[in-house]
Amino acid sequence: MHSARRSMICFLPCVLFVLGSVVLRAQIANPSSAQNPFYGSVTAHPVTDETIRLSLDDAVKMGLENNLGLKEAENAEAIVQGEKKMALQEFLPTITVSGGTGVFQHDLVAQGFGPGVLKKFGAFFPGGLLPTGVSLITRDDLTQGQINFSQTLFSGPVIAGWRAAGATVRSFHYAIETARGNVVQDVATAYLRALAAESAVDDAVAQEAADKVQAEHAREAHLAGTVSNLDDLRAQVQLQAQVQSRLAAENEHEKDLIQLKREIGLDPGQKIRLTDPTPYSDLAAQTEQELLTTAYQSRQDYQNLKNQIVEFRALHSAYRSQRLPKLSFNGFWGVDTVNGAGTHGNFVAEGTLSVPIFKEASLRGDEDAAAAQLANVQAQLTDLQVRINQQVRDAMLDVSASAKLVEVAKSNEKLAQQALSDEVERVQAGVDDNLPLVNAQATLASAQSNLIDSLYRYNVSKLMLARATGVIETEYRVYLGR
Repeated sequence: MHSARRSMICFLPCVLFVLGSVVLRAQIANPSSAQNPFYGSVTAHPVTDETIRLSLDDAVKMGLENNLGLKEAENAEAIVQGEKKMALQEFLPTITVSGGTGVFQHDLVAQGFGPGVLKKFGAFFPGGLLPTGVSLITRDDLTQGQINFSQTLFSGPVIAGWRAAGATVRSFHYAIETARGNVVQDVATAYLRALAAESAVDDAVAQEAADKVQAEHAREAHLAGTVSNLDDLRAQVQLQAQVQSRLAAENEHEKDLIQLKREIGLDPGQKIRLTDPTPYSDLAAQTEQELLTTAYQSRQDYQNLKNQIVEFRALHSAYRSQRLPKLSFNGFWGVDTVNGAGTHGNFVAEGTLSVPIFKEASLRGDEDAAAAQLANVQAQLTDLQVRINQQVRDAMLDVSASAKLVEVAKSNEKLAQQALSDEVERVQAGVDDNLPLVNAQATLASAQSNLIDSLYRYNVSKLMLARATGVIETEYRVYLGR
């Protein structure tokens, strides 16, 4: 009895390991587009009955076409392009045409021509008296047509503002390139995660089949009286635990596929099948200095901050240039017809030179604010230089460590396979009961799970290195060894 209790105590960790992995996977939630738009997409295709075969390249291409985060960045750039065109208008002439016709009634008294004033005009009439019946309410029909023209010939703020608008457009271009890198990284990671989940399902199915065979043998041996009821019980518990593990793995696999479909624009209900195997290859050796040089040349966020410095310098110049004179030209030409009495033209052509005399409080305030923004961006650029250095070094360490973990995991998996094979022979020869066999099965399950996880982490670490150096969109295939 005590021996049986000890056997059950030794057996419990094996079951707890399997159940623990089920709980752990259930606690890991898939990311949501509510927190990060790069985890969502614009659904581009309706659900079909066919199963879509999806390679990693296909997934990345669809992500670049439909990902929500990238769409938002592209729309933001379109807005800035529109604002740049608005800034361009400040350099171009503005021409408007206006016209109208109407009946106008005037009260001479309201305009200062009362009876007393009119009497003073009597001297201009024969007999020194105004004609009788003069009405103080007049009426006329007026038809007008006019062409207006205006153009700024020189303005320091307008010129500096145009330069700032151009720098802003370039900043959003770099932002889009950064967003494309995010899409490639997120989609490739989701694809690799789904591949890892698929491998976990395959392993769980194979282990369940092996445990089922072992459980059937234990039941037959128990009925034949050659093994104890405890051996039969252990085999049944092991089988049930493996069923739970397989169900959890299938559930996680389906959720990972849904997340992948969300990022690339497929409906969550669309059936897909991943066609690429889990990649595994050693990364070509590169020195730290080579990677850093590539990063400073290719990182779009770094180029974006450098461009923002140009932008804020232009803004600072725009505020300083408000002290300069402004030269503009305005004019119009029009025709008027009053009471049908003929048409005559009129025009105005004028140049205006505007010179600010005293606005120092406002001008210096704007200038100081722009200088502070410029200093802030310069500080961010200095920090980003160090952060890029840190990210590249961290990614290199992760790649190196995860590559070693893969080798260890592959070795452990082979050893666990051999240990299980040896233990099966011992049980069949009647040397051991099935407790060591169950332990060997759990050890193999752990080793296979660790190998799947190690391969996934190794590939993700290589993607992170490609992202840190700014070449993930063009070289993710190279880094994954495809």
